[in-house]
Amino acid sequence: MELVLNVLLVLSSLLLIVLILLHRGKGGGLSSMFGGAASSSLSGSSVVEKNLNRLTVFTALIWTVCIVGLGILIKIQA
Repeated sequence: MELVLNVLLVLSSLLLIVLILLHRGKGGGLSSMFGGAASSSLSGSSVVEKNLNRLTVFTALIWTVCIVGLGILIKIQA
């Protein structure tokens, strides 16, 4: 179980880094390379940006669950 959580933690960490770098900041960001800046709705946020936000939050939740799970496993073993 600990090995599964460690692998999932590493994968979610790397994915979270990539997803955060894809977000548009003040000056554009990497998301504009993939068409995020080309399409915009009236609310000022594109569909790509909204989906990127959802995916980032979902990945962050997986990362948090892995951290808490590993903490509990380490606490039980000690």
